[in-house]
Amino acid sequence: MPDHGGRSEVAFINLFDILGPVMVGPSSSHTAGAVRIGRMARRLLGEAPVRAQITLYGSFAATGCGHGTDRALIAGLLGMRPDDERIAKSFELAKEAGLSFSFSRSKLEAEHPNTARLSLRSQGGKMLNMTAASLGGGRIMVTEMNGLRANFSGDLPTLIVQNLDQPGHVCDVTGMLAHKGVNIATMQLYRDHPGGNAVMILETDKAVPEDGIAWLERSEGITRVTFIDREKDMEPPL
Repeated sequence: MPDHGGRSEVAFINLFDILGPVMVGPSSSHTAGAVRIGRMARRLLGEAPVRAQITLYGSFAATGCGHGTDRALIAGLLGMRPDDERIAKSFELAKEAGLSFSFSRSKLEAEHPNTARLSLRSQGGKMLNMTAASLGGGRIMVTEMNGLRANFSGDLPTLIVQNLDQPGHVCDVTGMLAHKGVNIATMQLYRDHPGGNAVMILETDKAVPEDGIAWLERSEGITRVTFIDREKDMEPPL
């Protein structure tokens, strides 16, 4: 352990970086990661999906089905975790749940070889287009949602605010977090064009209180608020 001026530095390593996730096999990238992608898409949609159109890219398209990627994605959309023993039966369970789905494969290059694009619709009419990649070891990265750039994993508490591109919304969100004593770890801002649709993605040091989220949802110009809490969202099925 190196000593710098009397101060010791300790490197902390997440156990899952060594052992990998608790999962139903065969692959942490093609199976566990795919489950997390599906589950993340369900969370961002905000309701149980009734229709899913899924495009697979790269390695997902070439060999994913042999590793159960297709069934894993559907299992995630049903709210299952990577260790759920029902993953292999997800197609049958989707039919029982009223979820219709289709798969296609693309030869176009994606940013990462294990990439999927999901277009979802809920019974209540909510829509979501999301692109995400499985990075290995069960880790994922969302790279696009509803036509806007993104870059988050859900490994930290993550507040996602979709809003109209108008002055004041960043102040509203950061002010609310300051009032609730929630520190911001990272912050990303994206928009499709000036005055159009925008999204804020904030990773925080702790959970955002529900009353703070409710306040944002009532704010004019904010169209959707989603809070991803790994401690809760990766618990048993929704």
